[in-house]
Amino acid sequence: MIHRELDHFMKIEKQNIERKLPEYIERLYAPMKLKESMKYSLEAGGKRVRPILLLATLKGFGKPLEQGYDVACALEMIHTYSLIHDDLPSMDDDDLRRGKPTNHIVYGEALATLAGDALLTESFHIISSSNILSAETKLNIIKRVSSAVGPEGMVGGQVEDMEAEDQELIVEQLQNIHHRKTGDLLKVAVEAGAMIAGAKEGEIALLKKYAQHVGLAFQIKDDILDVEGDESEIGKPIGSDEENGKNTYPKLLGLENAKRKLDYHLDEAKSCLYKTTMNHTLLEEIADYIGSRVQ
Repeated sequence: MIHRELDHFMKIEKQNIERKLPEYIERLYAPMKLKESMKYSLEAGGKRVRPILLLATLKGFGKPLEQGYDVACALEMIHTYSLIHDDLPSMDDDDLRRGKPTNHIVYGEALATLAGDALLTESFHIISSSNILSAETKLNIIKRVSSAVGPEGMVGGQVEDMEAEDQELIVEQLQNIHHRKTGDLLKVAVEAGAMIAGAKEGEIALLKKYAQHVGLAFQIKDDILDVEGDESEIGKPIGSDEENGKNTYPKLLGLENAKRKLDYHLDEAKSCLYKTTMNHTLLEEIADYIGSRVQ
């Protein structure tokens, strides 16, 4: 499937995000080894889906992308912190991330933990220090982001995910875990883009539903790739979810039904976009990209 507009947009904006991310770290007055560890995981690659979602939303409303870079980079720092902590021996105990040794393998468990802590806290400093957004917009974004990644969001979802290992869940329970663990941060990326753009409440509500479906589709696709993906593309061993006793959509539904569930959420996500007044081409292509990605 060809997404010419998205391919061009992602290429340019990934470069912009990847140029800006280390700049935020380099200017910190902090121990050099800590900054190295933070930058190591930030520069390890990745799809940059959260920043791209925020920037694509801004572009859809015809707003300058410069207004969104601070928040977009902050969200990528939060995502990176979560990956560093996920990989720790006390959590998923992974040695590889995106085909490279995980942070704790290179820098040790203690420094990796602190690098994750530093990325999380610095993200809020970046948002609050932005000189391009109004105080009200910054406060509202911080409120939403902290809710999405805290005990009611990503952290709570991670705890539920750990508690569910080696237990048989029903699909609704798994969906709730993924709403928290993955979906809430994706949703807040779109929501923040709409808030920065000054979108009306009705538009924001539709975009939140879009992002909710996209978040579930993203996780279902991850689960499918863990079954039939290419290890060289994914950058980590295939079948690790099953080996770790994790509940996945293919495990609960079967592979073919999981693929149907993926298509359902992608269709629902796009139907939400069609009800908005924005130019939704990029967000629609992002939904298609999530469904067709190989890594």
